[in-house]
This record gives sequence, structure tokens and C-alpha cells, in this order.
Amino acid sequence: MKDIYELTEEERNIENEIENFTTVKGKKRKDIEELIDTAKKNKAISLRIANYDLEKIKERANREGIPYQTLITTILHKYVNNQLYDKNEVLKSIRLLRENAI
Repeated sequence: MKDIYELTEEERNIENEIENFTTVKGKKRKDIEELIDTAKKNKAISLRIANYDLEKIKERANREGIPYQTLITTILHKYVNNQLYDKNEVLKSIRLLRENAI
């Protein structure tokens, strides 16, 4: 049967090395579980945002088919994990790379 999903390189490595993994027990397991629980917890906050910005966020979320709070949370998560990129900066970098390659 053909695989339905294409695995990433990291997923293939995990699959290939699965026999080498061991069960974590005791205090180390408890520490890991607490870390995961802490990472999963959400905290309600109050945030002041300009009406214009909020309306634009709601419009974008509607186009994406997600709640606007989810969009805001996703943006913040990407920002703190250095995964949020400025489109103009990316385009500028590509242009500079192309200019220097010639």
C-alpha cells in the first residue's frame, strides 16, 4: 500500500531510529511531562489594539477561515520563535542575492 503522507527528513530519521529510543521513567519523565503541560497552557490576556488593525486582522482571519484570536496567537507564536518574516525583507534579500550572483 502506498504511503498517504510524505514524511519530512526529521520524521524519516525518527522512524529509522525508533528501535534506539528508550522509555523515560521517574523524575526525568515527570519533569518532561510538566514541561509539556506548561507549554500547552494558555493564558488569557487583555490587549489594546487599534480599531483599524483589529478590523484588518478579522478580515484576514475570515479569508483564512480561522477565528481572529487564533490568527493573533499564531502571529505571536511565529514572532517569538523567529518564524515570522517580513515579506519585503525577504524579497530584498532575494534581489541582493541575485544581483551578487551575476
